[in-house]
Amino acid sequence: MKIIVDTNIIFSALLKTQTTFGHIIFNSDGIFEFYSPNYLRTEIRKHWDRIKKISKLTDQQLEESYDSLLTKINFINEEIIPQKIWLDSEKIADGVDLDDTDFIALTKHLKGKLWTGDLELRNELKKKGFKNILTTGEIFKLWTKKREE
Repeated sequence: MKIIVDTNIIFSALLKTQTTFGHIIFNSDGIFEFYSPNYLRTEIRKHWDRIKKISKLTDQQLEESYDSLLTKINFINEEIIPQKIWLDSEKIADGVDLDDTDFIALTKHLKGKLWTGDLELRNELKKKGFKNILTTGEIFKLWTKKREE
């Protein structure tokens, strides 16, 4: 299953490395394929100082955690996404959070599911008819079921 990882999931995995977020990301070979637009890297770096402060990790620890997480994600250049998908995704993101357009567009392009921890985003996108979205709880249930098969 193709899972598009929202930035807030990576934030959470960096802030709390020994939680469900990291556990799922690091133990999903053969269960999930993780993807994200290149924009995720920009967003993470934009908030790097805040992440560092909250996580209380050293520069080296944070860089190592970040690098480890990135090895589990396939990054996709947004330029390969067709214009029509971009326009549709902008309409969906408008009034919700335009910063999420990249993630919505990639989800549509790859015919995957968007994994987000932002419940407000999830609810607003569902109201607009975007159903390919999962919470961490839903991902965890799928992950557990697949591991038991």
